[in-house]
Amino acid sequence: MSIKNAYEVVLVFSVKQGEEATAALVEKFKTMITENATDVTVDEWGKRRLAYLINKESEGYYVLVNFTADTEFPAELDRVLGITDGVLRSMIIKK
Repeated sequence: MSIKNAYEVVLVFSVKQGEEATAALVEKFKTMITENATDVTVDEWGKRRLAYLINKESEGYYVLVNFTADTEFPAELDRVLGITDGVLRSMIIKK
């Protein structure tokens, strides 16, 4: 029996590559989370000004995702987020 926990992840994507590239990244991570988790809710906040420059960028595309998953999945999600170009910041929180 696996343990399921509730998680929240905030993703900030680069808008430098254009709207299509940003939409592709959002869809990629929505699909990944949906395939590995349950009770998925996605709230796209859209393009917002960053509090400080990240990689010389002043704007980012924000997405908030809530989901329930096994304890192993957030580590894999964090690993994939870390190696994906176009992801400025991400934070995964166990609720």
